[in-house]
Amino acid sequence: MTTLKTNRLILRPWKETDLEPFAKLNADPRVMEYFPSILNPKESKDLAEHISSELEEQGWGLWAVSVPDIADFIGFIGLAKPSFEAHFTPAVEIGWRLASDQWGKGYATEGAKAALAYGFEALNLQEIVSFTATQNMRSRRIMEKIGMSYNPKDDFDHPKLPEDHPLKRHVLYRMTEQEWRQSTHQNM
Repeated sequence: MTTLKTNRLILRPWKETDLEPFAKLNADPRVMEYFPSILNPKESKDLAEHISSELEEQGWGLWAVSVPDIADFIGFIGLAKPSFEAHFTPAVEIGWRLASDQWGKGYATEGAKAALAYGFEALNLQEIVSFTATQNMRSRRIMEKIGMSYNPKDDFDHPKLPEDHPLKRHVLYRMTEQEWRQSTHQNM
């Protein structure tokens, strides 16, 4: 199973000891502000088991994130296949969910850049997408920092949310393999 390392992070397979801090993270209203609801401990455990089994089966996915000498588990960063149909699926998305006390340190951006590199270099993906509720400016800023582009024509209603849900409308960001290569060369 793949492990990714950056200057400050290790994106790794999940461990049993990740379940408790993951449940705490998923019960935090700040972390879950742009999701339909917080998760109870069973929902959180089920999600962790699903994420972990996908990572085992594929060799890639939503990796648990460790910050050596600081915290063994701060959340997840990685790649996944959206579980719904939309105008941009099938696709591979990049996503993250970190504990709120770890925000503002650049971890999501750093880990996401490593996941993008893995997606384009190791998996030979042609495009990676990311999406969130239109109101989620924190995640949108990360999508922009990692070089993804946004076109309002790609906005969509999330099919798993009720019509009148305040988070129904989503934005879609994209990056092609060619755009990634160009941005990588510009930053050298």
